[in-house]
Amino acid sequence: MADQDDGAGFLRSFGQQVRILRERSGLTRAELGAKLGYGEDQIASVELGRRIPKPELIDKADEVLDARGILRAMKGEVERARYPAFFRDAARLEAEAVELQMYDTHVVNGLFQTEDYMRALLAMRRPLLNEETIEQRVTARLARQDVFAKWPAPLFSFVMEESVLLRRLGGTAVMRGQLEQIHLVGQKRNVELQVMPLDREDHAGVDGGFTLYTRKGGEQIGYLETQGRSTLVTDREEVRVMAARYGIIRAQALTPRESLAYVEKLLGEL
Repeated sequence: MADQDDGAGFLRSFGQQVRILRERSGLTRAELGAKLGYGEDQIASVELGRRIPKPELIDKADEVLDARGILRAMKGEVERARYPAFFRDAARLEAEAVELQMYDTHVVNGLFQTEDYMRALLAMRRPLLNEETIEQRVTARLARQDVFAKWPAPLFSFVMEESVLLRRLGGTAVMRGQLEQIHLVGQKRNVELQVMPLDREDHAGVDGGFTLYTRKGGEQIGYLETQGRSTLVTDREEVRVMAARYGIIRAQALTPRESLAYVEKLLGEL
């Protein structure tokens, strides 16, 4: 549970620092919120460590509270605290990558997930996550999806098992919204979405899911994640094998056009 709590602990400490500076300045939460362009409840959530403040909020708060750079100096740690410890390196690579290739076997990839689907998944975790942690994880996962708005636009390739689309995690209504999101994102010009059918007799992905990040300059790094643990793969030969395997998986899956048509079919059946 340590990796779950260290980020939350830092956010609570950051929030306490904001509260101390606010009280020193003689401001109420409502008054500080008005100066920053946020509501009183949002300021309260930051002070209690329940909300991850955006960089612009930190910059404004530092100025308004005359923190002399104390809050600004913590921006990097606040950003890292968005994510559980095991995912922080991957989050950094994801934000830097010019190309991402992802093969998913159990749940919809986080870059496709709707907020309702996220909440359903996080509520299923065992041991149970507390509400504060769930809120932080949802906020962080939604923030990751900003990568689709970047320019120059990274190239995305997603292959997901058909079972991922058939498993109605969270219920029919949640899955309907999730399929609509997949169909919408799958139509972006820089996104290639493919479905691996259950009836394939030859399947190169039997060892499980993985991700390949390509950085500017061509360097590739592999990422493996299971049971709350992660591994970055940097050895060139290992990464080469992963890339070759991914190419075969793509060849065995439905084409992007066929995959979008299949998602449309599932939507029509719900």
